[in-house]
Amino acid sequence: MSEVAPRGRVRRHTLAHTAEYLALRGTVAALDALSWNRAGQLGAAIGSLGFRPLGIRRAVVESQLRAAFPEKDDAEIGRIARGSYAHLGRTAIETALLPSLGRDGIIGLVGTVTGWDALEEGLLAGRGIILVTGHLGNWELGGAYLAARGLPIGAVVRHMANPRFDRYLNSTRAKMGVRVIYDDQAVRQSTRALRDGRVVAFLADQGVRGLASTFVPFFGRLAKTPRGPAVFALRLDTPLIFGTAIRQPDGRYHLAFEPIEVTRTDDRERDTDAIVARYTLTLERWVRKAPEQYLWQHNRWKRRPPGTPPEPAAAP
Repeated sequence: MSEVAPRGRVRRHTLAHTAEYLALRGTVAALDALSWNRAGQLGAAIGSLGFRPLGIRRAVVESQLRAAFPEKDDAEIGRIARGSYAHLGRTAIETALLPSLGRDGIIGLVGTVTGWDALEEGLLAGRGIILVTGHLGNWELGGAYLAARGLPIGAVVRHMANPRFDRYLNSTRAKMGVRVIYDDQAVRQSTRALRDGRVVAFLADQGVRGLASTFVPFFGRLAKTPRGPAVFALRLDTPLIFGTAIRQPDGRYHLAFEPIEVTRTDDRERDTDAIVARYTLTLERWVRKAPEQYLWQHNRWKRRPPGTPPEPAAAP
Protein backbone atom coordinates (compact mmCIF):
# COMPACT_ATOMS: atom_id res chain seq x y z
CA MET A 1 0.00 0.00 0.00
CA SER A 2 1.05 3.58 -0.52
CA GLU A 3 2.49 5.51 2.38
CA VAL A 4 0.00 7.66 4.27
CA ALA A 5 0.76 11.11 5.62
CA PRO A 6 0.37 11.83 9.33
CA ARG A 7 -3.18 12.74 10.24
CA GLY A 8 -4.01 16.35 9.43
CA ARG A 9 -0.75 17.08 7.62
CA VAL A 10 0.02 16.96 3.89
CA ARG A 11 3.68 16.86 2.88
CA ARG A 12 5.16 19.29 0.39
CA HIS A 13 6.28 18.24 -3.05
CA THR A 14 9.76 16.78 -3.30
CA LEU A 15 11.80 15.58 -6.26
CA ALA A 16 11.23 12.01 -5.07
CA HIS A 17 7.47 12.60 -5.06
CA THR A 18 7.63 13.80 -8.66
CA ALA A 19 9.74 10.83 -9.74
CA GLU A 20 7.34 8.40 -8.07
CA TYR A 21 4.37 10.09 -9.68
CA LEU A 22 5.88 10.04 -13.17
CA ALA A 23 6.79 6.38 -12.75
CA LEU A 24 3.19 5.64 -11.77
CA ARG A 25 1.75 7.49 -14.76
CA GLY A 26 4.16 5.75 -17.11
CA THR A 27 3.23 2.36 -15.67
CA VAL A 28 -0.49 3.05 -16.00
CA ALA A 29 -0.03 4.18 -19.61
CA ALA A 30 1.83 0.97 -20.43
CA LEU A 31 -0.81 -1.18 -18.72
CA ASP A 32 -3.58 0.51 -20.70
CA ALA A 33 -2.18 -1.20 -23.77
CA LEU A 34 -2.84 -4.62 -22.24
CA SER A 35 -6.12 -6.45 -21.91
CA TRP A 36 -7.81 -6.37 -18.50
CA ASN A 37 -6.99 -10.02 -17.83
CA ARG A 38 -3.39 -9.72 -18.97
CA ALA A 39 -2.83 -6.61 -16.86
CA GLY A 40 -4.30 -8.40 -13.84
CA GLN A 41 -2.05 -11.40 -14.39
CA LEU A 42 0.95 -9.10 -14.56
CA GLY A 43 -0.11 -7.41 -11.33
CA ALA A 44 -0.47 -10.79 -9.62
CA ALA A 45 3.00 -11.81 -10.78
CA ILE A 46 4.53 -8.57 -9.51
CA GLY A 47 2.69 -8.87 -6.20
CA SER A 48 3.93 -12.43 -5.75
CA LEU A 49 7.49 -11.14 -5.73
CA GLY A 50 6.71 -9.53 -2.38
CA PHE A 51 6.25 -12.99 -0.90
CA ARG A 52 9.25 -14.54 -2.58
CA PRO A 53 12.03 -13.64 -3.19
CA LEU A 54 11.63 -10.19 -1.59
CA GLY A 55 9.83 -11.32 1.56
CA ILE A 56 8.25 -7.91 2.20
CA ARG A 57 6.42 -8.15 5.56
CA ARG A 58 6.23 -11.90 5.08
CA ALA A 59 6.84 -12.62 8.77
CA VAL A 60 3.93 -10.33 9.69
CA VAL A 61 1.62 -11.97 7.14
CA GLU A 62 2.40 -15.54 8.17
CA SER A 63 2.32 -14.76 11.90
CA GLN A 64 -1.12 -13.16 11.62
CA LEU A 65 -2.44 -16.01 9.49
CA ARG A 66 -1.27 -18.60 12.03
CA ALA A 67 -2.99 -16.67 14.82
CA ALA A 68 -6.20 -16.23 12.82
CA PHE A 69 -6.31 -19.83 11.56
CA PRO A 70 -4.64 -22.04 14.20
CA GLU A 71 -6.28 -25.10 12.66
CA LYS A 72 -4.39 -24.72 9.35
CA ASP A 73 -1.03 -26.38 8.71
CA ASP A 74 2.09 -24.64 7.40
CA ALA A 75 1.37 -25.62 3.80
CA GLU A 76 -2.07 -24.01 3.89
CA ILE A 77 -0.75 -20.92 5.65
CA GLY A 78 1.88 -20.59 2.93
CA ARG A 79 -0.72 -20.97 0.18
CA ILE A 80 -2.93 -18.23 1.66
CA ALA A 81 0.06 -15.95 2.22
CA ARG A 82 1.26 -16.32 -1.37
CA GLY A 83 -2.27 -15.72 -2.60
CA SER A 84 -2.58 -12.52 -0.57
CA TYR A 85 0.49 -11.04 -2.25
CA ALA A 86 -0.75 -12.00 -5.71
CA HIS A 87 -4.18 -10.57 -4.93
CA LEU A 88 -2.70 -7.31 -3.64
CA GLY A 89 -0.70 -6.88 -6.84
CA ARG A 90 -3.70 -7.66 -9.01
CA THR A 91 -5.93 -5.28 -7.04
CA ALA A 92 -3.39 -2.45 -7.35
CA ILE A 93 -3.29 -2.86 -11.13
CA GLU A 94 -7.07 -3.16 -11.43
CA THR A 95 -7.56 -0.02 -9.35
CA ALA A 96 -5.19 1.92 -11.59
CA LEU A 97 -7.08 0.83 -14.70
CA LEU A 98 -10.66 1.19 -13.45
CA PRO A 99 -11.19 4.76 -14.77
CA SER A 100 -10.33 3.67 -18.32
CA LEU A 101 -13.18 1.14 -18.36
CA GLY A 102 -16.04 3.59 -18.20
CA ARG A 103 -19.44 2.97 -16.62
CA ASP A 104 -20.40 -0.11 -18.63
CA GLY A 105 -16.96 -1.68 -18.21
CA ILE A 106 -17.06 -1.26 -14.44
CA ILE A 107 -20.55 -2.75 -14.22
CA GLY A 108 -19.39 -5.64 -16.41
CA LEU A 109 -16.71 -6.60 -13.89
CA VAL A 110 -19.41 -7.62 -11.40
CA GLY A 111 -20.97 -11.02 -11.99
CA THR A 112 -23.38 -11.23 -9.06
CA VAL A 113 -24.81 -8.92 -6.41
CA THR A 114 -26.60 -9.88 -3.21
CA GLY A 115 -28.29 -7.55 -0.77
CA TRP A 116 -28.92 -4.72 -3.23
CA ASP A 117 -32.38 -4.29 -1.74
CA ALA A 118 -30.74 -3.21 1.53
CA LEU A 119 -29.18 -0.24 -0.27
CA GLU A 120 -32.43 0.69 -2.00
CA GLU A 121 -34.42 0.50 1.23
CA GLY A 122 -31.78 2.49 3.07
CA LEU A 123 -31.84 5.31 0.52
CA LEU A 124 -35.64 5.45 0.62
CA ALA A 125 -35.42 6.33 4.32
CA GLY A 126 -33.87 9.66 3.25
CA ARG A 127 -31.10 9.72 5.86
CA GLY A 128 -28.29 8.48 3.63
CA ILE A 129 -26.37 5.25 4.14
CA ILE A 130 -23.19 4.51 6.02
CA LEU A 131 -21.38 1.82 4.04
CA VAL A 132 -18.66 0.08 6.02
CA THR A 133 -16.09 -2.27 4.51
CA GLY A 134 -12.54 -3.50 5.00
CA HIS A 135 -9.40 -4.14 2.98
CA LEU A 136 -10.87 -7.26 1.44
CA GLY A 137 -11.37 -8.10 -2.23
CA ASN A 138 -11.36 -4.95 -4.36
CA TRP A 139 -12.82 -2.17 -2.22
CA GLU A 140 -12.14 0.50 -4.87
CA LEU A 141 -14.18 -1.45 -7.41
CA GLY A 142 -17.03 -1.67 -4.91
CA GLY A 143 -17.29 2.10 -4.67
CA ALA A 144 -16.90 2.57 -8.42
CA TYR A 145 -19.68 0.05 -9.07
CA LEU A 146 -22.12 1.89 -6.81
CA ALA A 147 -21.32 5.16 -8.60
CA ALA A 148 -21.73 3.46 -11.98
CA ARG A 149 -25.17 2.23 -10.87
CA GLY A 150 -26.12 5.83 -10.10
CA LEU A 151 -25.85 5.88 -6.32
CA PRO A 152 -24.53 9.17 -4.87
CA ILE A 153 -21.44 7.95 -3.03
CA GLY A 154 -18.57 9.50 -1.15
CA ALA A 155 -15.58 7.76 0.41
CA VAL A 156 -13.68 8.79 3.53
CA VAL A 157 -9.95 8.59 2.77
CA ARG A 158 -6.66 9.57 4.37
CA HIS A 159 -4.10 11.98 2.94
CA MET A 160 -1.24 10.16 1.23
CA ALA A 161 2.35 11.13 1.94
CA ASN A 162 3.01 11.89 -1.74
CA PRO A 163 0.69 14.82 -2.61
CA ARG A 164 0.95 14.09 -6.33
CA PHE A 165 -0.15 10.49 -5.75
CA ASP A 166 -2.92 11.87 -3.56
CA ARG A 167 -4.29 14.20 -6.24
CA TYR A 168 -3.96 11.60 -8.98
CA LEU A 169 -5.72 8.82 -7.08
CA ASN A 170 -8.53 11.06 -5.93
CA SER A 171 -8.98 12.51 -9.42
CA THR A 172 -9.49 8.97 -10.72
CA ARG A 173 -12.07 8.37 -7.99
CA ALA A 174 -13.85 11.57 -8.98
CA LYS A 175 -13.88 10.50 -12.65
CA MET A 176 -15.73 7.36 -11.59
CA GLY A 177 -18.27 9.40 -9.65
CA VAL A 178 -16.90 8.80 -6.15
CA ARG A 179 -16.70 11.95 -4.04
CA VAL A 180 -13.62 12.13 -1.82
CA ILE A 181 -13.95 13.10 1.85
CA TYR A 182 -10.66 13.45 3.74
CA ASP A 183 -10.72 11.96 7.21
CA ASP A 184 -9.72 15.21 8.90
CA GLN A 185 -12.85 16.80 7.40
CA ALA A 186 -15.10 13.76 7.83
CA VAL A 187 -17.18 14.96 10.77
CA ARG A 188 -18.56 17.98 8.92
CA GLN A 189 -18.58 16.68 5.34
CA SER A 190 -19.90 13.19 6.11
CA THR A 191 -22.71 14.65 8.21
CA ARG A 192 -23.69 16.96 5.36
CA ALA A 193 -23.50 14.16 2.78
CA LEU A 194 -25.65 11.82 4.88
CA ARG A 195 -28.24 14.51 5.52
CA ASP A 196 -28.32 15.05 1.74
CA GLY A 197 -29.22 11.37 1.33
CA ARG A 198 -25.87 10.19 0.03
CA VAL A 199 -23.91 6.99 0.66
CA VAL A 200 -20.70 7.51 2.65
CA ALA A 201 -18.20 4.64 2.60
CA PHE A 202 -15.69 3.91 5.36
CA LEU A 203 -12.76 1.48 5.38
CA ALA A 204 -13.03 0.44 9.02
CA ASP A 205 -10.35 -2.14 9.73
CA GLN A 206 -7.21 -0.13 10.46
CA GLY A 207 -7.01 1.52 13.86
CA VAL A 208 -4.37 4.17 13.26
CA ARG A 209 -3.01 6.73 15.67
CA GLY A 210 -5.19 9.80 16.06
CA LEU A 211 -8.34 8.07 14.76
CA ALA A 212 -11.23 7.51 17.18
CA SER A 213 -11.20 3.75 17.73
CA THR A 214 -12.17 0.99 20.09
CA PHE A 215 -10.81 -2.51 20.74
CA VAL A 216 -13.10 -5.31 19.57
CA PRO A 217 -12.51 -9.00 18.78
CA PHE A 218 -11.20 -9.87 15.33
CA PHE A 219 -10.34 -13.55 14.86
CA GLY A 220 -10.43 -13.95 18.63
CA ARG A 221 -7.98 -11.16 19.45
CA LEU A 222 -8.70 -7.56 20.37
CA ALA A 223 -7.95 -5.25 17.45
CA LYS A 224 -8.06 -1.45 17.43
CA THR A 225 -10.94 -0.59 15.09
CA PRO A 226 -12.35 2.76 13.87
CA ARG A 227 -15.63 3.68 15.54
CA GLY A 228 -16.65 6.54 13.21
CA PRO A 229 -19.31 4.57 11.29
CA ALA A 230 -20.98 3.51 14.54
CA VAL A 231 -20.89 7.05 15.94
CA PHE A 232 -22.51 8.49 12.79
CA ALA A 233 -25.17 5.77 12.73
CA LEU A 234 -26.19 6.49 16.32
CA ARG A 235 -25.97 10.26 16.09
CA LEU A 236 -27.81 10.67 12.77
CA ASP A 237 -30.10 7.61 12.87
CA THR A 238 -28.56 6.52 9.55
CA PRO A 239 -28.79 2.95 8.19
CA LEU A 240 -25.49 1.08 8.47
CA ILE A 241 -24.65 -1.48 5.78
CA PHE A 242 -21.61 -3.71 5.34
CA GLY A 243 -20.42 -4.24 1.78
CA THR A 244 -17.63 -6.16 0.09
CA ALA A 245 -16.44 -7.10 -3.42
CA ILE A 246 -14.95 -10.60 -3.62
CA ARG A 247 -13.10 -11.81 -6.70
CA GLN A 248 -14.47 -15.04 -8.16
CA PRO A 249 -12.54 -17.78 -10.01
CA ASP A 250 -13.70 -16.43 -13.39
CA GLY A 251 -12.11 -13.03 -12.63
CA ARG A 252 -15.39 -11.20 -12.09
CA TYR A 253 -16.58 -10.01 -8.69
CA HIS A 254 -19.39 -10.84 -6.31
CA LEU A 255 -20.71 -7.81 -4.43
CA ALA A 256 -22.50 -8.44 -1.15
CA PHE A 257 -24.37 -6.01 1.09
CA GLU A 258 -25.98 -6.70 4.45
CA PRO A 259 -27.45 -4.43 7.14
CA ILE A 260 -25.67 -4.05 10.46
CA GLU A 261 -27.99 -3.81 13.44
CA VAL A 262 -27.90 -0.47 15.25
CA THR A 263 -29.24 -0.79 18.80
CA ARG A 264 -29.71 1.98 21.35
CA THR A 265 -29.72 1.88 25.13
CA ASP A 266 -29.00 4.50 27.76
CA ASP A 267 -25.26 3.82 27.39
CA ARG A 268 -23.98 5.46 24.16
CA GLU A 269 -20.41 4.22 24.62
CA ARG A 270 -21.51 0.62 25.05
CA ASP A 271 -23.84 0.94 22.05
CA THR A 272 -21.00 2.26 19.92
CA ASP A 273 -18.66 -0.56 20.89
CA ALA A 274 -21.38 -3.14 20.21
CA ILE A 275 -21.93 -1.81 16.68
CA VAL A 276 -18.18 -1.75 15.97
CA ALA A 277 -18.01 -5.36 17.14
CA ARG A 278 -20.88 -6.31 14.81
CA TYR A 279 -19.38 -4.90 11.64
CA THR A 280 -15.97 -6.29 12.56
CA LEU A 281 -17.46 -9.74 13.06
CA THR A 282 -19.18 -9.42 9.68
CA LEU A 283 -15.87 -8.56 8.05
CA GLU A 284 -14.24 -11.55 9.74
CA ARG A 285 -16.94 -13.84 8.37
CA TRP A 286 -16.22 -12.65 4.83
CA VAL A 287 -12.45 -12.86 5.31
CA ARG A 288 -12.89 -16.50 6.30
CA LYS A 289 -14.57 -17.11 2.93
CA ALA A 290 -11.68 -15.60 0.95
CA PRO A 291 -8.65 -15.24 3.28
CA GLU A 292 -6.19 -14.81 0.41
CA GLN A 293 -8.05 -11.61 -0.57
CA TYR A 294 -7.44 -9.82 2.73
CA LEU A 295 -4.67 -7.29 3.38
CA TRP A 296 -2.66 -9.35 5.88
CA GLN A 297 0.36 -7.14 5.12
CA HIS A 298 -1.10 -4.60 7.53
CA ASN A 299 -0.28 -5.46 11.16
CA ARG A 300 -3.87 -5.65 12.37
CA TRP A 301 -2.95 -6.36 16.01
CA LYS A 302 0.02 -4.00 16.35
CA ARG A 303 -1.83 -1.71 18.76
CA ARG A 304 -3.09 -3.33 21.92
CA PRO A 305 -5.22 -2.24 24.89
CA PRO A 306 -3.28 -0.57 27.71
CA GLY A 307 -1.86 -3.12 30.14
CA THR A 308 -2.00 -5.99 27.65
CA PRO A 309 1.20 -8.04 27.46
CA PRO A 310 3.03 -7.86 24.11
CA GLU A 311 2.52 -10.45 21.42
CA PRO A 312 5.22 -13.08 21.09
CA ALA A 313 7.74 -12.36 18.35
CA ALA A 314 6.90 -13.71 14.90
CA ALA A 315 8.66 -16.90 13.94
CA PRO A 316 11.69 -16.35 11.70
